[in-house]
Amino acid sequence: MINDILSDAQARMAKSIDALRHTLVKVRTGRASTALVEHIKVNYYGSDVPLSQVASVAVADARSLVITPWEKQIVGAVEKAILGSDLGLTPNTAGTVIRLNLPALTEERRKELSKVVHGEGEDAKVAIRNIRRDANQQVKELLKDKQISEDEAARSEGEIQKVTDKAIKDVDDVVKGKEQELMAV
Repeated sequence: MINDILSDAQARMAKSIDALRHTLVKVRTGRASTALVEHIKVNYYGSDVPLSQVASVAVADARSLVITPWEKQIVGAVEKAILGSDLGLTPNTAGTVIRLNLPALTEERRKELSKVVHGEGEDAKVAIRNIRRDANQQVKELLKDKQISEDEAARSEGEIQKVTDKAIKDVDDVVKGKEQELMAV
């Protein structure tokens, strides 16, 4: 029973860390990445579909992306979706090829993005602490129902705390890595 609670908490904490990594991929660094445009939805014959389903996205060089729609008539819709997104980038179209040039990040913008990264890290830590609270609550319920002894409850709460500390350290490592990536010129 206690092992089930502990393994469930570990799995949920690992999912929180993965979600943080996935979120931080969208934070723009100085390099071009196809992940920057993954979340963009294009109006394709009346329905919104992900950009990757209507066009190929490739990294041309360190500061530009090349988007090639599969159908010529959708070029305008892809441009409109990019302009309407939160990227703040202007697409350059040459025929059926759309280019996105990423400007170099200013020091001020790097610091702003660093704050965003720290905020995401704090959100992940809050999620991990909530998972710890839930696990400790389950242990207390087992103790209340006299299914485990007080010693077992104390020991399992200590193990849950160790798992939590490791998960929070992992979050700090992920945030630190992203921050170093942001600050690299």
